[in-house]
Amino acid sequence: MVGGGGVNDATLASSFDIERIRRDFPILAQTVRGKPLVFLDSGASAQKPRAVIDAMVRCMEERYANVHRGAYFLSEAATEAYEAARGAVARFLNAADPREIVFTTNSTAAINLVAHSWGRGVMQPGQAVLISELEHHANIVPWQLLRDDKGIALRVARVTDSGEIDLDDVAAKLADGKVGLVAMAHMSNVLGTVAPVERIIRMAQAAGAKVLLDGSQAAVHRRVDMQALGADFYVFTGHKLYGPTGIGVLWARLEHQERMPPFLGGGDMISMVTMERSEWAPPPAKFEAGTPPIIEAVGLHAAIDYVSAIGMPAIEAHERQLVDHAMRRLTDIDGLTLLGRAQDRGGVFAFALDNAHPHDLATLLDRAGIAVRAGRHCAEPLHSRFGVEGGTVRASFGLYTTAQEVDFLAEALTKAREFFA
Repeated sequence: MVGGGGVNDATLASSFDIERIRRDFPILAQTVRGKPLVFLDSGASAQKPRAVIDAMVRCMEERYANVHRGAYFLSEAATEAYEAARGAVARFLNAADPREIVFTTNSTAAINLVAHSWGRGVMQPGQAVLISELEHHANIVPWQLLRDDKGIALRVARVTDSGEIDLDDVAAKLADGKVGLVAMAHMSNVLGTVAPVERIIRMAQAAGAKVLLDGSQAAVHRRVDMQALGADFYVFTGHKLYGPTGIGVLWARLEHQERMPPFLGGGDMISMVTMERSEWAPPPAKFEAGTPPIIEAVGLHAAIDYVSAIGMPAIEAHERQLVDHAMRRLTDIDGLTLLGRAQDRGGVFAFALDNAHPHDLATLLDRAGIAVRAGRHCAEPLHSRFGVEGGTVRASFGLYTTAQEVDFLAEALTKAREFFA
């Protein structure tokens, strides 16, 4: 089984009522171009269950006002709902304290917050940030900007031909003790590779480096535990976790937040302002300037409640079976090249088909009702590493994806191979 799994995987998967779950997602009931919708682009943005939609509508209809600022019922109710969402995220991540949770607009904003506040405010010239070849642009560009602005070096760990982070190269790049921060994806948005983050964290700590993990993909597919991991920063985004767009999460240890200067200035992140100077509110408010994403926080809370009720172990078991099934079906197709063969991987598959441009192939799949993504998936350096400059087609799974949908994809690709031959 790809990615391992426990002895209870079969039991967990068998109790996973996929048809009931699919009924919770209204959008999945529609047809596209006369075909049943097969949505295989959850890695870009997942669909939303009715529970999330209803929670956000109720907030707008019954409990909406600005938070933290009003001494009246609606504002107090909205504040309570907003802070309850923070508590839900803390429980979801097994954070030690809800104050470790900072709401942002997405993972990109969360990484930029750390790059700006920790990178510019705490790190020193001569130090380095270590990333890997499999990063999303959101975990490359902020560090390039930091390098150019402050003289922080940027080091890049190699990815092996199987799509795994080369731990020997990580060790070599940590060896001189100059790396101040290791920033890596917990799970690749292109290869599906799940990084051995526990080992990477131990290696970084031994070299005196802090660790940021981009959990945009991983937090959707498997249980993450901040107290067990031992990282310093962790980010994920609501819209991939079956919640709304416009809200993301930065988990950061309180001692780090205390050292970091604010990223944005304005209302709600201050304790005092005069025309001469300002004093900051305590964390996490220090990093939440302006009116926050109130309705979106309510939606994220509902999404977390939804996946928690199903259970992350059951979701993992279901997706492991899907991944195994997809590996068998896709590797049987002549002329199809699958990027990455990591031992531990999630439900993300990037591939190229002989003689077919990725956008042409995605268009042809759309005619069969299958939604996939074509391009370089905000990971151009990774595509260059594997010699596919023109991009790939990516199929990515959600908890509502079925084995039958994987079969539909494989059958459509087989027909496409004949079309492009």
